[in-house]
Amino acid sequence: MQDSRSSRRRLLRIGGAAGLASIAGCSGILGGSSGGSSDGSDGSGGGGGTDVVGQIGSGRSPFGERDISGGVSMAEMPSMSGELTLYSGRGEPLVGRLVSFIEDLYPDLTVRPRYNSASELVNQIETEGDGSPADVFFSVNAGSLGALKDRNRTVELPTDVLDMVPDQFHDPDGTWIGTSGRARTIPFNTNALSDSEIPDDIFAFPETEAFRDDIGCAPSYSSFQAFVTAMRALNGEERTRQWLNGMLDLGLQHSYADEFLVSQAVADGEISAGFANHYYIQRVLAGRPDAPIATAFTEGDAGAIFNVAGAAVLDTAENPDLASTFVSHLLSAEAQDYFARETFEYPLVPGVDPIGRLPSIDELNPPEGLDLTQLSDLEGTVGLLRDVGML
Repeated sequence: MQDSRSSRRRLLRIGGAAGLASIAGCSGILGGSSGGSSDGSDGSGGGGGTDVVGQIGSGRSPFGERDISGGVSMAEMPSMSGELTLYSGRGEPLVGRLVSFIEDLYPDLTVRPRYNSASELVNQIETEGDGSPADVFFSVNAGSLGALKDRNRTVELPTDVLDMVPDQFHDPDGTWIGTSGRARTIPFNTNALSDSEIPDDIFAFPETEAFRDDIGCAPSYSSFQAFVTAMRALNGEERTRQWLNGMLDLGLQHSYADEFLVSQAVADGEISAGFANHYYIQRVLAGRPDAPIATAFTEGDAGAIFNVAGAAVLDTAENPDLASTFVSHLLSAEAQDYFARETFEYPLVPGVDPIGRLPSIDELNPPEGLDLTQLSDLEGTVGLLRDVGML
């Protein structure tokens, strides 16, 4: 395991931009169709026939066109018509182009997106009750999806939609599904630290003097809060509190607003290491190919969780078939490729590869025994972070 981890670190460190420009093509075909016809017919998909609809957006210039024949094309999916209200906890700058692409593909489809933070939208859906206009909730993390499930606001997705991703990336009850993934990582400055100085164990960090006054995080950011929530679920409240206090005693810099800023600070040498999801490092390298930043992983603990963005059909959906078919389009080959190119996230559909010098999902070592729906208890995490003085 140690040898595998060191190899992954070397892979990520060697030649940042060269890694980003080296894009593997997709391989393999995911069998089966997805979703029932939203308009009651068994009509063909948006592009007709079985041709790939095409790349969505311009992509990031070093990447160009790539083979996305793995997975199911939107052209093979049922067509959509009617009106659909999408509550999106994913920001418009990240996913607006994808939503518009899907809407434009079908002349008789109108998508009405409402963008806000995932937690705010969960509260809004709860406040609106049975009168909510929301048909689909698109979340930045599994915790918010789990929160809606806990409130009995999600409905079961069709089996052929759930089958598009491995079982660990959808709710066991089938009421939400992951659309893209993010690995928890440690960005570090290669001028200040070597990969051998980054512990494999998240609980070794408070005792690592190399990080004293030189490691940062974004405690108000949902991804960091999901990480702390995972630690609470796996290790209990008291041990998590001890870890947070230990990091503060070490001089943890906790004033960053988000994890892209943490990663930028690492690349700038402002701090030598930080806590961030994997794609923030890749975004820094996309803009600054020679930046002295690399990615390290812990093993089998809360520091190595693999969270998902995902979607659910709500109990207020006027046309559940239409809503489910829209969700299946987020799992199309084109959409999965879009997530890889535009957000640097992991595609969840087999046959669509990530971008960047990243280990495959199978090579990651997330903790065992963590149900992603356990990440819904953000309230308890926020209370703990306030109690220790990080918020």
